[in-house]
Amino acid sequence: MEGLWRAATGQDPSPEDYTGIEFWSNPERAAWLTKQGEYIKTWRRRWFVLKQGKLFWFKDCHVTPSSTPRGVIPVGTCLTVKGAEDVLHRPCAFELSTTTHDTMYFIADSEKEKEEWINSIGRSLVQHSRSLADAEVVDYDSRR
Repeated sequence: MEGLWRAATGQDPSPEDYTGIEFWSNPERAAWLTKQGEYIKTWRRRWFVLKQGKLFWFKDCHVTPSSTPRGVIPVGTCLTVKGAEDVLHRPCAFELSTTTHDTMYFIADSEKEKEEWINSIGRSLVQHSRSLADAEVVDYDSRR
């Protein structure tokens, strides 16, 4: 039933969302976070992996080449990442607002973990922005 719900609501990422990214090997950041569901607002613990400008989540921490992400957020769609204790009234909470998913909420296991996730996602966003800017310069130069 859950698989049917996920497919109907578009939560299952397509392989194009993660093809070519070895999310099982040497992630920029990986840890457990508690994530609020997008449609059914329950809280679930998921294993998150940040790699190559994408934030993946899985049901468990044993991620292998045959693992399928439960979800993928391209960092390039992120508008803000910031603390959200005042919104959720829970410690170690943060939010990620995107152009496609509105705002998603997470709870880290500690204040330090929360800050490390915010910083890691922020760094990834800056790197993604730089690579886009570099690509635009190359594209602009090739049109001259």
